[in-house]
Amino acid sequence: MSTSLYRTDGTIVPIAPSGVRWTLEELQGLVGGYIETVSTIDGRIMIVNEEGKIQKPMLPLNIEATRIYRHGRVDPIVGPAVVVDSLQELNAPEEDEDEG
Repeated sequence: MSTSLYRTDGTIVPIAPSGVRWTLEELQGLVGGYIETVSTIDGRIMIVNEEGKIQKPMLPLNIEATRIYRHGRVDPIVGPAVVVDSLQELNAPEEDEDEG
C-alpha cells in the first residue's frame, strides 16, 4: 500500500499513517478540515477538504491532484489532497466477535 500527499505547490510526497491505517484525525490534519473522498482516474481514492472551495479565502488550486481526479476537467481540487490505493487503507480493522 502506498499513500501520497499532493501539495498545492505541485510536490507529491509519500506519507504513512501513524498506525496500521489512517485515522480521521490524521486525514483531517493533512487536508486542513472536514474530509471528503473522491475517485481518481485510475481507481484510487483521494481525500480532500470538503469545504475547501467555500472557505474564505478559498484554498489554493491543486493542479497535480486535479489532473488525476475523475472529474478534474470540470471540477478542480483545492488544497492538499491525500491519495490512497484502496478504501482498505482507511477502514479500521474489524474485531473478531468470537474474541472476548
